[in-house]
Amino acid sequence: MDSVLNAVPEIEQGLSDAAHSKITVSFTPHLMPMVIVALSIRGMQSTIYVEMAPGVTVEDLYQQLKISYKDEEFVKLLEKGVVPRTHNVRGSNYCLMNVFPDRIPGRAIIISVIDNLIKGASGQALQNLNIMLGFPENTGLLYQALFP
Repeated sequence: MDSVLNAVPEIEQGLSDAAHSKITVSFTPHLMPMVIVALSIRGMQSTIYVEMAPGVTVEDLYQQLKISYKDEEFVKLLEKGVVPRTHNVRGSNYCLMNVFPDRIPGRAIIISVIDNLIKGASGQALQNLNIMLGFPENTGLLYQALFP
């Protein structure tokens, strides 16, 4: 992957020359080892680029996310440096996330993963129903719903 990322300055130079102005490229290659079961791909990874306010650091953003999600059972901020992986959320209602520095100064990258068949649809509906009916938020959501 390093060889691919090393090509970014050349890509930026070529695009900048063609556009006659400075072009900055955000390029993130993803290796997505997915298991296909009955033609159903489970897992979604989101890569989110954040432009931070002047003076804000990646560490500041990490700490704010840690505070924001500390009481959320199904959203977990991973230890620093750990990349979220779709296979870690397969069959669950969890969202795993982390923050990384971007190569572009003043920006950060947030990576999150969910099982799009659970957290992205049915698990989210059940979680909302639990809240609406006054049940514990995690009722029916702590067991892996996988077949086969």
